[in-house]
Amino acid sequence: MTDQGVTEPGDDLPGKPTFASRTTLSHIMTASDTNLLGTVHGGVIMKLVDDAAGAVAGRHSGGPAVTASMDEMAFLEPVRVGDLVHVSAQCNWTGRSSMEIGVRVMAERWNESTPAQQVGSAYLVFAAVDEDGRPRFVPPVIPETEKDRRRYQEAQIRRTHRLARRRAIKELREQRAAEGLDD
Repeated sequence: MTDQGVTEPGDDLPGKPTFASRTTLSHIMTASDTNLLGTVHGGVIMKLVDDAAGAVAGRHSGGPAVTASMDEMAFLEPVRVGDLVHVSAQCNWTGRSSMEIGVRVMAERWNESTPAQQVGSAYLVFAAVDEDGRPRFVPPVIPETEKDRRRYQEAQIRRTHRLARRRAIKELREQRAAEGLDD
């Protein structure tokens, strides 16, 4: 283990190109997936998003990975019974033991030949873990295309914002505790 708590080996892992772990899961939505409005539960879509992202994280890291956070889950259009939903995911960025996985959710009618439309998107952070649940190193992701390079850069911005938000909340809680305003 290093002083950061990440299991060795380290930076000598060879990088993996974006395409190596990219995946798409598809599922037909049924009546059991619906809410009281007759559209598909957001939680059903979120489960598919987490499943696809988890597959990518496991493929990229070469072993177990756990969901650390989900950012910016956006539901753009409702999904209906009979929609064929495609959840596509790829590794956008890697740190020492963490990976940002970008997910796009598309839907099309199962019995029509119309183009699928985007109905959602999300960014998830996964942490690679060893058999004892401790963080382990992940190979760097190698962006292949201009789109992949843009996603990599945007992921770095999201990471900076996540860390700054976490730091600001911690400081606020410490300040409130020091003032006797502990909740």
